[in-house]
Amino acid sequence: MNKLLVGALFAAAATSSGCSSFSQEAKEANPAPCPNVLVLNDAARALEFDGDKELENIAYTAEITGLNVACRYFGDEPIDAEVTIDMAFGKGPKGVEDKKFFKYFVAITRKDLEVITKKEFVVSADFGGGKTLVFAQEEIDKIIIPRLNEETSGINFEIIVGLSLSPEQAIFNRSGKSLKFPDLK
Repeated sequence: MNKLLVGALFAAAATSSGCSSFSQEAKEANPAPCPNVLVLNDAARALEFDGDKELENIAYTAEITGLNVACRYFGDEPIDAEVTIDMAFGKGPKGVEDKKFFKYFVAITRKDLEVITKKEFVVSADFGGGKTLVFAQEEIDKIIIPRLNEETSGINFEIIVGLSLSPEQAIFNRSGKSLKFPDLK
C-alpha cells in the first residue's frame, strides 16, 4: 500500500466488520453509511521469532480478530467515528517476558485513493500467571473525517487498521507462508 500521506483532522483517545450510527437527540439519521472499516490483509497478524522461522522458535504472536465502526454526521459536519478493534496475543516457546507491547495503526483514506492520515497506537499484553493467550479490545473513540459538503457520504472513505510490522514480518506475511502445527494425537 504505497499511498501519499496527507495531513488532516484526526483526533484519537485503532476479517469482519460492522457499522452503526450513534444516537443524537434532535438530529436526523446519517444521510448515508459509515466509512468501510477493514484490516489491511498484510498487517492482520504478526509473528516474532527467536531463531529460524519455525514453530518452536515463536516468541510472540498478535492478530486482529475483529472490527466494528460506529459513526454520525449531519448536514455539512465532519464524520465523527469510533472504531473497536478485537485482538489476540500469544506467547510462544521462546517468549520470555510476561508483558509485551504491540503497535498497531489506524489510517483514514479516501476510498481507493490516498491516505488522509495515519496514527499509531500501543497495546500491551500481560502473560503473567503462565498465560500463553490473551485478548484485548481497543477503542478509538474520536476519529474526525472532514467532508467537502453535505453530499459527501461516509462511503467515500475507509478506515484501515493493521499491526505495525517490521519489514521482515511484512515479507513473511506477504509470502503466504503458514506454520504447520504438528499432528496432535
